[in-house]
Amino acid sequence: MKSYKLFLILLGLFLANCKTNKEPTPKFEHDITMGPTPWTSESFELEEEDFTFAIISDLNGGEREGVYSTAVSQLNRLDPTFVLSVGDLIDGGTEDSLQLAKEWDSFDARTSKLNMPFFYLGGNHDLTNPRMREFWKNRFGPRYYHFVYEDVLFLMMDSEDYTEKRMLEIYHARAEALKIIKGDIEGIYEESEYYNMPERRLGGMSADQLLYFKEVLNQYPSVKWTFILMHKPLWRREDDKGLGQLETVLSNRNYTVINGHLHSFSHRIRNKMDYMILGTTGGSQELGDSLAYDHVTLVRMAQKPIITHLKMEGILDETGKVPD
Repeated sequence: MKSYKLFLILLGLFLANCKTNKEPTPKFEHDITMGPTPWTSESFELEEEDFTFAIISDLNGGEREGVYSTAVSQLNRLDPTFVLSVGDLIDGGTEDSLQLAKEWDSFDARTSKLNMPFFYLGGNHDLTNPRMREFWKNRFGPRYYHFVYEDVLFLMMDSEDYTEKRMLEIYHARAEALKIIKGDIEGIYEESEYYNMPERRLGGMSADQLLYFKEVLNQYPSVKWTFILMHKPLWRREDDKGLGQLETVLSNRNYTVINGHLHSFSHRIRNKMDYMILGTTGGSQELGDSLAYDHVTLVRMAQKPIITHLKMEGILDETGKVPD
């Protein structure tokens, strides 16, 4: 008899433990007791294993007031886990430290309203000359870096990674080209030294940066996915300053490449992977270009990334208006 009672006690404890460890289910109630129901399923996903992050594109090259602030408000409604950038966050192009501080303070004040982490990345407007490079270092740390989130690797690249001598050559050539555009000196912009520099369109990276990211990839050989973000399309540059050598290392893994700079959206398959150039999130747009639009990008990282580009004009609040 005692053995039977002990058996019942142990059985009760076992059943109680089973109930305790049972997966929690969402509460769903209704009053339809028979016949068909006006829904497809009563199986609800309580907690997702995936995560979502967002990406903003160029603000500058002629920032349009209010667009980025609106994007911040929209991103808070979309509620991604974090937000990434592909550069050109300030107008820049100056050696005036006070002006740089003013511009970065303005960007940071708007960005601080995000309810989630934001990851900085520099573009040509942010890293135009050695003084701006030093300003970045003192304010944000390294110009290129990596991080891993939930077994997903992010490579944040610096596409303005030149020697100081070359950076100054580009900077001074740019200054001359701007004088032509403004009409201060005679000349044709398309024939200027700056216009014909490969760095203007494609950027460049150093051997040190290449080595850094090779070591990172060797350190994380088996991550679920790898994202490579940069400002200028280094993958279009075919010499040793481009992405080619790193693409060789990337060839044995799944990855996605994303950049900005051109202010016009495009997508292509390269090496059987997605390569995309984002539009703008407040930057200048060329009249008549149907792919020059303001948008934010949402990436839901499941087994593979589900990438959605949302035009800002279509992200509305509860009143049906674009949120302030």
